[in-house]
Amino acid sequence: MATDNDLPSRTRAAVWHPCTQMQHLEAVPPLAIARGEGAWLFDTGGRRYLDAISSWWVNLFGHCNPRINAAITDQLTKIEHVMLAGATHEPVVELSERLGRLTGLGHAFYASDGASATEIALKMSAHYWRNAGQPEKSGFISLENGYHGETVGALSVTDIPLFKATYAPLLRHTKQVPTPDARHAAPGESAEAWALRCAAALEAYLAEHAAGTAAFILEPLVQGAAGMAMYHPAYLARARELCDRYQVHLIADEIAVGFGRTGTMFAFEQAGSAPPFAGETGSSSGLRPEAGSIRPDFICLSKGLTGGYLPLSAVLTTDAIYDAFYAEDTTLGFLHSHSYTGNPLACRAALAVLDIFGHDKVIAANRVKAIEFTAILSEVAAHRRVRHFRHLGMIWAFEVGDAGPGFADRFHRAALAHGVFIRPIGNTVYVMPPYIVDAGAMRQLANALLACLGEAGV
Repeated sequence: MATDNDLPSRTRAAVWHPCTQMQHLEAVPPLAIARGEGAWLFDTGGRRYLDAISSWWVNLFGHCNPRINAAITDQLTKIEHVMLAGATHEPVVELSERLGRLTGLGHAFYASDGASATEIALKMSAHYWRNAGQPEKSGFISLENGYHGETVGALSVTDIPLFKATYAPLLRHTKQVPTPDARHAAPGESAEAWALRCAAALEAYLAEHAAGTAAFILEPLVQGAAGMAMYHPAYLARARELCDRYQVHLIADEIAVGFGRTGTMFAFEQAGSAPPFAGETGSSSGLRPEAGSIRPDFICLSKGLTGGYLPLSAVLTTDAIYDAFYAEDTTLGFLHSHSYTGNPLACRAALAVLDIFGHDKVIAANRVKAIEFTAILSEVAAHRRVRHFRHLGMIWAFEVGDAGPGFADRFHRAALAHGVFIRPIGNTVYVMPPYIVDAGAMRQLANALLACLGEAGV
């Protein structure tokens, strides 16, 4: 019988965990977390674990960050929530203004999670074309192996069979075009050449189907659920050119890669640049779009937006798209809502995150850190079991060449024994730590990875 302090037993009895076969929790209980501090998680027994994946890619500046805590505490003394239909408040207005300056887009529309942001962008795009007198433009395209969320619309443009196959009868048909994932390049073919070859396939599709296509959605530079698949930024520049030529919206899903993960504030800013960005030590604070970057028609933001504190997502778009909804006729408006849209507490957390980026010059600091951390991980990169070691910004990933069935669970358990919380995707091991992680923690992480790779049966 479970005791009051037996969290694993109580959670199995009362909680349905995400992306989990619940029966597996009988053999591998979930980690019972009591508190967090900085880059570390502490279990109920007092043992600490390095949060090497930022708690599902959301945490930027550590757990219990005093500056974010203070912002939320201050907001609690003013207003915790008010509906955004028919009312407004200072945090949502200021956040929208600042996100507009950062992205070059405007009129932020808020929800609570990444999948909802995807839904909003897809609906806005199709509705725009209807308002513009082209209702036939209602189809969507996305990249092979792309991931955009698991609600019905978002899942329709996702291409991960594990998540999608069961629900296929519920989903809209969408088209997937070849992924520029550099791992798929032919022997001797550069990442850029492969990316441009994939862009040619996109062009061929649009040449035939643009009349019925509303938008092309992609994860800029890194496809997360595909195993941190990284690709050359030339693809982004070419995709922007093609979407302009064929009058198709370009949706940048920056839910996972936004807010500095790839070495710039947003990954789309690197379009046309020569990678890797992480090796640069430029003086940019990251609080303005990089010179020469493209501009998507929509950008979807979430995860790091609040530093991992509170659920919040946003979609920003162009003035031209916004203007197509601006009319006396209510049916021409974007009639979509969430109860907690633009929640003041979440917006204050997001504003604190942006303050930290500016005050601490985080983007420039991360570029220096990334060089040091890559050197720390060099022995991991050279390990005999490691394939396709790669790095962009504050993301590192590799495949384990001889990984067998159940590898991800075995590696996860082995890493916990070495004080690291990490969850591989298939045979891909990836590291995406909070930005406050230091060299000492990264050395502990490198040693843990080496120990796991050398452990029999992992």
